[in-house]
Amino acid sequence: MDKILLTAPCGIDCFNCPLLVTNITDDVRSNTAKYLNMPPEDVECKGCRPEKGQCKGNPNCATWVCVQAKGHTFCHECNDFPCEKLSPSFKGAQFPHNLKVYNNCRIKLVGLDAWIKEADDIRKRYFNGNFIPGKGPVIK
Repeated sequence: MDKILLTAPCGIDCFNCPLLVTNITDDVRSNTAKYLNMPPEDVECKGCRPEKGQCKGNPNCATWVCVQAKGHTFCHECNDFPCEKLSPSFKGAQFPHNLKVYNNCRIKLVGLDAWIKEADDIRKRYFNGNFIPGKGPVIK
């Protein structure tokens, strides 16, 4: 696996994303197509970097444009990290903006290789865990 190629500049682990061409199922394709109001054949993704930031549901990603303009590989390399582009919001919370910040912090702290080993567990806790103050998301 090309670790940088399959990790978005914002910190999303494309290699674990259910829309990645190698991960997508018929159910995910169908449900996502309905949610995004697009043809099912247009739902699968090759990853943020191979798609040049043209994410599904966000075809003109401002984060991608910013990282490219500044010559960075990841958002955490920027002096302005974290900035408003990664700021979470209650509305639209189904999109993992705080996961992006957390992942960028972990990549910066432990390095890309170690983070990749953690990424599947981080994703599972984020999407399936119950938040417990002082403990973070816990899988019961």
